[in-house]
Amino acid sequence: MENTPETTKKQETEGLFDNVWTVPNLLSFIRILLIPVFAVLFYKGQHEDKGIYLLWAVVVLALSGLSDFFDGKIARRFNQVSALGKLLDPIADKLTQATIAVMLFFTFLHADENQTLRLFAWVFLLFIVKELVMLIGGLLMLMYDIRPGAAEIFGKAATMVFYLVMIAIMAFGPEIGAFSVRDGAIVQIFTLPNTVMMVLVVVAVIMTFTAFFSYMPETHRQVKERFSPEGKARAQVKKEEKAALKNADK
Repeated sequence: MENTPETTKKQETEGLFDNVWTVPNLLSFIRILLIPVFAVLFYKGQHEDKGIYLLWAVVVLALSGLSDFFDGKIARRFNQVSALGKLLDPIADKLTQATIAVMLFFTFLHADENQTLRLFAWVFLLFIVKELVMLIGGLLMLMYDIRPGAAEIFGKAATMVFYLVMIAIMAFGPEIGAFSVRDGAIVQIFTLPNTVMMVLVVVAVIMTFTAFFSYMPETHRQVKERFSPEGKARAQVKKEEKAALKNADK
């Protein structure tokens, strides 16, 4: 979810669990719940060689991508942007993308007849490393009372491309596609050539890391501000206020 001028000031004083029950937050929760559903369906589709499972895995992934697209629009249109939503949205994205990358890494690594896929499998580790770095970095920022910024245009564009590329691979990828020309496919329609598939994944990698580095200037500014003398003083005041409120509730 992106910031708007109308919501930025509000969220500066909004607690993390204020305005929790909103449609965008519900969509983010649903995306998180869909992760194990997708993983089980994809695993069954590969190991039980039943195209129907892969078809449902593609459907679940498409629904997850659509919910990611619409939650931000709903939040801005109906003034439902919240502090929790700004955290849930990227967490759902990162967990989903990391799960997809892990599943495809192991699937490609154990490709039976395609050595190119086995060699190319390691590219998916780049997605996994990037998501781990962002998750750990986000947690460290929260530990020091720094709220990670919401996804900007580069992040949203990279996420959209990632979903489209992964859906294309799961639908038409060599040896794994639900609709590729292979044994076990639910309907044999078309198989992506190895070269085309690899180009699509590389494009997704480039956009993913472009988005990653686009966060760096703002992250550096927030960290620098937090550990400046003024930032340390504000953090101490907040800590004392929380302690006073806690004591008042006893």
